[in-house]
Amino acid sequence: MKFNTKAIHGGQKHDPAYGAVMPPIYQTSTYAQTTPGGHKGYEYSRTHNPTRNALENALASIENGTYGLAFGSGLAAIDAVIKLLKPGDEVISTNDLYGGTYRLFTQIFESFGVKFHFIGMNNAPNIENYINENTKLLWVETPTNPMMNIIDIKTVAAIAKKHQILLAVDNTFATPYLQQPLDFGADIVMHSATKYLGGHSDVVMGALIVNDKGLADRLYFIQNASGAICGPQDSFLVLRGIKTLHVRMQRHCENGAAVAKYLTTHPKVEAVYWPGLESHPNHEIAKSQMNDFGGMISFSTKEDSLEGAIKVVEKLKVFTLAESLGGVESLAGHPASMTHASIPKKEREKTGVKDSLIRLSVGIEAIEDLIADLEQALV
Repeated sequence: MKFNTKAIHGGQKHDPAYGAVMPPIYQTSTYAQTTPGGHKGYEYSRTHNPTRNALENALASIENGTYGLAFGSGLAAIDAVIKLLKPGDEVISTNDLYGGTYRLFTQIFESFGVKFHFIGMNNAPNIENYINENTKLLWVETPTNPMMNIIDIKTVAAIAKKHQILLAVDNTFATPYLQQPLDFGADIVMHSATKYLGGHSDVVMGALIVNDKGLADRLYFIQNASGAICGPQDSFLVLRGIKTLHVRMQRHCENGAAVAKYLTTHPKVEAVYWPGLESHPNHEIAKSQMNDFGGMISFSTKEDSLEGAIKVVEKLKVFTLAESLGGVESLAGHPASMTHASIPKKEREKTGVKDSLIRLSVGIEAIEDLIADLEQALV
């Protein structure tokens, strides 16, 4: 089954009660039993809910996975992965990653005895220099947030398997429409489903997808025991969003390419970060593992100041100044003061997240309007 068909039908069954095409919203906390333990597969909605299960099946399908798990947020999904570890275990992560992930790693799990190493992963073989007997997990974002670095999933997966450690890939920016990390050897794929999978800026949710049953069982246990699940209404919204993911992503990619090329020619723009540009240092790797290059772009202006970046984002009219990304509407953000403010300034700047950096989530509006908006804001 091709991706566009999977997005609509993958893992889905018509409702057995009345044949509803869309899974009903089972807004219930509990289920009737005929005798203690005698039920129809559902006993309590923290453990299982038919609407959430329909979404989890769809998530597995579009990532070419076997098991899907939905959580109350992307960070709740990441939290579940790190709970696979124990005190003394070590994690190697990319040094350019979402600020909330960095905060969870350093301010929550380090206090429980898990050690994190943040390194550049653009040169994937370099990762082996940091692996020791305590290393249990490699955590990868690609493209990274917000510098749009590309990490070679296949090479990192080979390293992980050589050393018998887990590889988790945050696939939020790319989405399964553009990239399917399990096919390249990853053990776990993570999504902030708040973003492109939901696609309409109206839900907060996270997801994990795996192939290994033993790993899935451990994660299902954590999901149920820790309770960071999503509700049926939110599950319905993301399931609905997935059904249009392919058509939305086509326009995100088209608009992203046009905006990136426009910014590279603007006299006031210093640098543009987008993996579709031939000047991107890992453009060839991006071509080898992505079907297209997405709608996430970061850039900095030649003014190179906090004041200059703020002036630009405040002048935007079609782009909305807001947190998050991946919705149908275009958003602009200032990573240093918004999404990555939890990372110390010194650490941010090591990876290129300067005060002058602006991140764009290019939506699906008319490209002429988006470019006109950038033109007036950059004056």
